[in-house]
Formats: sequence, structure tokens, C-alpha cells
Amino acid sequence: MFEVELKLRASHEAVRPAIEEAGATRLARVSQVDTYYDAPHRDFAETDEALRIREERRQSSGGDAPTDDESPETETGPTTKLTYKGPLVDADSKTREEHETGVDDADTARSIFAGLGFEPAAVVEKHRTFYELDGYTVTLDRVDGLGEFVEVEAETEAEADVDAVREGAFDVLDRLGLDPNDQIRTSYLGLLLAAET
Repeated sequence: MFEVELKLRASHEAVRPAIEEAGATRLARVSQVDTYYDAPHRDFAETDEALRIREERRQSSGGDAPTDDESPETETGPTTKLTYKGPLVDADSKTREEHETGVDDADTARSIFAGLGFEPAAVVEKHRTFYELDGYTVTLDRVDGLGEFVEVEAETEAEADVDAVREGAFDVLDRLGLDPNDQIRTSYLGLLLAAET
């Protein structure tokens, strides 16, 4: 599976009217805590890979994630996923081969990683609102320590389809009044690590 993703910094207040005008359907609001791991046998920073445990809570009511001065809304119990992301495969987007599966117990997954010598490298916390538009997922992200972003993404089984999917994502950004040339190919993890140095 290949995840084709475009990401850029953008004010949610500025983008929301364009999302509504485009007729996007809101899908979900979630909070995610992603714990990234270092491997004992190779340096993921050098190989441009990522391994993470994601704990996600869905919020029970509509609207976007609360701002810092609003009280958080009730969230459902967490779901946990284990994800491996391969190196970037394309120079024009954040396209990667990705494998993800559900995990019944985050603590057990962490214990397995520890037993194999994998160590936590960093934690990324996000508040996300997902929309569907023209077969793409448009996400408004507020990332702790980084600010607000917009992502447009879709998945494809075949690497041969990556170019067409990417061009469609460019079209979605254009419809939202965003410039694809402003995209950021660095992951949130990379941005956070760079901000700490």
C-alpha cells in the first residue's frame, strides 16, 4: 500500500470556508498520540523509515478540535495501531509505502518493542479533523509544539498509480485555495526534532 500525502502549514480558520464551499463531508475528529521508535539494528533517521505506536481517541461531538482556551470534549476509549512507513518514494510529495495494523493492547506492544531492543525516540500529539473530498481525505491538524497544518492524502495499491493520485491531491489543494508548491515533505516527527535542536 502506498500513502500519497501532501502537507502544508495553513490557518484552519482560513481553510474551513473553502472546505465547506467545496462540499467536503466531515468524517471524524480525533486526538492521536504517536510514539516513534528507534531500531537497534539500523538508524531510521538515515534510512528515512518510521515505526510507531499510535493511540487514538475519537471525540464524541462535531466541530473542530478545541482551541487552547476551550475545555476538551468527551473522548471515546483509545484504539491502538502499529505502523511502519518506508522511505519517501517520490520527489513531489510525501508518498511512502505504509503497513498498518490494529493492536489490542498498547502496553503489550510497548513491552514487545522493549524486549526486542526498540526504544522510544519521540512523541507527537495531534488533534485532527478529517473530511472526505473527491475521494481524498483532507485533514486539519493541530500539532502540539508545531501549530496548524492541512493534509490531503489518498492510498493506492500500485506504485504505478502514485503520479495520478498525487496530481489529484494537487487539484484538491487548488480547490481549497492552497498552493501545492508550499508543501512540506518533512514528517511531524522530523519537524519536532528540528525544532528541539
